[in-house]
Amino acid sequence: MTRFIILFLFLCFPLLACAQHETDTPRKGEGISAFLQRNHRPGKAYYDAFLELNRKKLRGKEELQYGVKYLLPPLQEGQASAQGGNAEVHEPLFGKSLSKVKVIGNRLKGACFYVVSGHGGPDPGAIGRVGRHELHEDEYAYDVALRLARNLMQEGAEVHIIIQDRKDGIRNDRYLKNSKRETCMGDAIPLNQVERLQQRCDKINTLYRTDKGKYKYCRSIFLHVDSRGRGKQVDVFFYHAKGSTLGERLAQGMKNTFESKYDKHQPNRGFEGTVSARNLYVLNHSTPVAVYVELGNIQNSFDQRRLVISDNRQALANWMRDCFISDYRKSK
Repeated sequence: MTRFIILFLFLCFPLLACAQHETDTPRKGEGISAFLQRNHRPGKAYYDAFLELNRKKLRGKEELQYGVKYLLPPLQEGQASAQGGNAEVHEPLFGKSLSKVKVIGNRLKGACFYVVSGHGGPDPGAIGRVGRHELHEDEYAYDVALRLARNLMQEGAEVHIIIQDRKDGIRNDRYLKNSKRETCMGDAIPLNQVERLQQRCDKINTLYRTDKGKYKYCRSIFLHVDSRGRGKQVDVFFYHAKGSTLGERLAQGMKNTFESKYDKHQPNRGFEGTVSARNLYVLNHSTPVAVYVELGNIQNSFDQRRLVISDNRQALANWMRDCFISDYRKSK
C-alpha cells in the first residue's frame, strides 16, 4: 500500500507542479511584452520570469509562435489582490481586448497626466517607407501614447488621452494602417498648424484648471517621430520649455533612464539621446510642466525597427512610465 501511494505521488507531482502556472496562447503578431501586458503581467520582472519558464519552447529566441501554449509567471502577491478587487479602469480607446485596465500598483496615485501624440486627423506628420508600406508618424506616436497611458493607469494615475482614435486601439501590427479619424478629445482636428496646436493646448489647459486642485503632480507629454535623412540614425531625445526647472528635471531623468536601459539591453552600443530647451509652440502654450519626446527618425532603417516592432513600442512606453514614477517620487 505504501509503495502504491509513493508511486501515485511520483506520477502526479509533475501535474501538480504545472498546475501552479496559468497558460495562454498568443494572438497573431503578438510579442512577449504585449502578451504579458494582456495577461496583466507588465514589466521586466515578469518578462524575465516568462523567459525562464518557457526556455525550452523559446529555444533561445525572444519570439512567440502562434498556436503555442506558454506558461505565465505567477502573479505577485500585491497584483493578485488587485486582480481580485475592484480596482479597474475601463478605457475603450485601448481596444476591446485591452479596455479593462487592472490597477496593479499605486506608485502614481495622486498624479495626473496629459498624453498627447503628435499630428493626427488631416495631418499624418512625417512619413517613412519600408518597401511598399508607408509609416505615418501620427499612427506610431499614437500607439506608443496608448501604451504609455495604459501603463500610467495601471499605477493608479489619472490619465487624459488628448488625441483619440475611437477605432484603432493598441495594435501589435508592424505596419499600422493609416487613417484620418483622429480627433482632439472628440473635436475635429484643424489642418492649420497653429490652430491644431492651440486646440490641444486649450484642451490641456482647461483640464488642468480643475486637475491642479485635485492632484499633487500634473505633467504633459508630447510624443513625436522625427524625420531626417535615411542615413541618420538617432536615439530618443527630449525637449523641455525654456526656463522650466521641473521640465528640465523630467527630461534629464528620462534621458538617464533610457541611457541605463540601453547599457543593459544593448551593451557597448552607447546612447546619444539629448536633452535641450526648445521654443516649441505646445511647450510655450500649455500650462502644466511638460516634456516633448522624439522617438526616432522615421526615415532610418534602424530607427524604424524601434517603431514597427510592437515589443519595442511597448518598451518605449514602459521606460517612460518608469521615468514618471522616478520623477513623481522626487516631487514628494
